[in-house]
Amino acid sequence: MAWKRIVAYLAAAALGAVSALLIVNLTPEAAVIRQVVPHTFKASDPQFRRSMSGYSNGAVFSGNAVQTLVNGDEIFPSMLAEIAEARSTINFETYIYWSGKIGYEFARALGAKAREGVEVRVLIDWAGSLPFDEDLIRIMTEAGVRFVRFRPIHWYTLDRVNNRTHRKLLVVDGRVAFTGGVGIADEWLGDARNADEWRDSHYHITGPIVAAFQAGFAENWLEATGETLLGDGFYPALPATGNLDAQFMLSSQPSGSQNMELMFLAALSSAEKHIRIGMAYFVPDQTAIQQLLEARQRGVEIDVIVPNHLTDVPVVRKASRHFWGELLKAGVRIHEYQPTMYHPKVMIVDEIFTTFGSTNFDERSLRLNDEAGMNVYGEEFTRTQIDVFETDLKRSREISMEEWDARPLSEKFTDWLASTLRSQI
Repeated sequence: MAWKRIVAYLAAAALGAVSALLIVNLTPEAAVIRQVVPHTFKASDPQFRRSMSGYSNGAVFSGNAVQTLVNGDEIFPSMLAEIAEARSTINFETYIYWSGKIGYEFARALGAKAREGVEVRVLIDWAGSLPFDEDLIRIMTEAGVRFVRFRPIHWYTLDRVNNRTHRKLLVVDGRVAFTGGVGIADEWLGDARNADEWRDSHYHITGPIVAAFQAGFAENWLEATGETLLGDGFYPALPATGNLDAQFMLSSQPSGSQNMELMFLAALSSAEKHIRIGMAYFVPDQTAIQQLLEARQRGVEIDVIVPNHLTDVPVVRKASRHFWGELLKAGVRIHEYQPTMYHPKVMIVDEIFTTFGSTNFDERSLRLNDEAGMNVYGEEFTRTQIDVFETDLKRSREISMEEWDARPLSEKFTDWLASTLRSQI
């Protein structure tokens, strides 16, 4: 019958459209960076920071101060205190904002400032906010908060459904900024004392670099709303507050992702003594693996901390483990954090350079997401980050080559199977 043929044709067309969209979203772009960055100079060389600035189009700002906040007991009170002190603007962007105690606390705090006349903008990734009580939105919007979801699903955005904002930015009055790994969810409450309290780091930042954080928020806000953010409420004059040289890094999709990836590889290439990597999701591509192996060939020590079985995304841990063989054989030390989910994103090179922010060492962060991070140059600050890393190392268990090789065949197979998804996780 004619109507059956029409239904069959429409069903085939719909299936074809869905398949095409899946292919568009799940097929990664060809890698821009296909070879390691040569070891030309060390991280303490002035040429290193000039090159890093050139790679990323990110200026190096002097006169900044950074406070390291460890776990929810330090992170959330600091963020909420700065929100409470806001006088003109609050701009907040995050990937994860879930229902729960801390979600309501932030919603009420942001709403209270909006009622006082402070301009409050909240930009939440559509995918990251799916487990989200609509009552939280009501609390904010009824108070005057401008709440927007980033890249919600529409028929005309289906080709970009896989490109999310993973940035974690809070900028208050254009004078104080926060970034790091933390999301707004009860999993981050506490002090990593047990499996219910995640381990993470976040950073309180002041000084001239804050203007770059504001610009990072403004970029995504412009895309989401069409509004341009201008004036002293967003970009006040910023005096020096410390002695740190710092650089703000952005990766933006669908173009610009190579900036962050090149920065990671260049930082690794500059190492002469020790690389320390703390990553919630560590699934480097083959070029990054070769960059790590090249550092080992130069005699650089490498320690990597990753989550153990308490990870929130088991498939990422399995994919990561598949690639450990080459690294372990070369002498890279891989440690699994034991008490709870491990969620920092930090890389420390020698005793002079630290990079941190929202970016994981995986293809999703480096090739799909919008990310933000900060590079800090200086021995004193880097020493504090090494101290935090070493504290985490004491709560971690090193994985030996023998243990990795002795995994049951079933685990090796499922690790391999997960690794085939490397470009998406």
